[in-house]
Order: sequence, then structure tokens, then C-alpha cells
Amino acid sequence: MLLFAALCFTGIMIGGICAFVIFWPLSLVHLRDNNPALRERLGDGAFIKPSALRWLLSGEYREFPDRAFTGLATPARIALIVTLGAAMATGLSLLWAAA
Repeated sequence: MLLFAALCFTGIMIGGICAFVIFWPLSLVHLRDNNPALRERLGDGAFIKPSALRWLLSGEYREFPDRAFTGLATPARIALIVTLGAAMATGLSLLWAAA
């Protein structure tokens, strides 16, 4: 049963990754086109840059009043949280099944 739970969490993790890969690049393109100062703050390679991902996870992106950007970044944040949570749940399920 625990291996089935791990498989289900893996599926949730894959769904979160897919959503993240859709929304986060759209957010970064919106920044590139409309907020060059913020784009420079995040730097090049912000897609997988740990500081940019930390900035997204902490919700600091909400300090900018651009509703279009926050409308794209919020689903990316949720997808990243779901991905990380599902990865931890998968690992815990596998460890519990192995014990």
C-alpha cells in the first residue's frame, strides 16, 4: 500500500513539475518585457537559479503591483510548493515501505 502511495505522490509531483514549467517561464518572459529592473534583480538563468526560486517561494513577488505578473507567478509558486511537497511525500513513503 505504501508503494502505491509513493506512486500516487510521484504522479502529483509530475503534475506539479508540468505546471511549474508552464507558468514560471511565462512569468519570466512577462518580467523581461514589462519590468526590466526586476528582471535584472533576478539575473540571467532565473528559471533554475536558487535565489529566484527562493524569491518565488517566499511570495516576495507580490510586492510589485503588476497584476498580470502576479497572476502568472502565483500558479508557478503553487506548482513549486506542490512539487516539493509531493517529492518529500514520495521519499517518506518509500522510506516507510523499506523499513
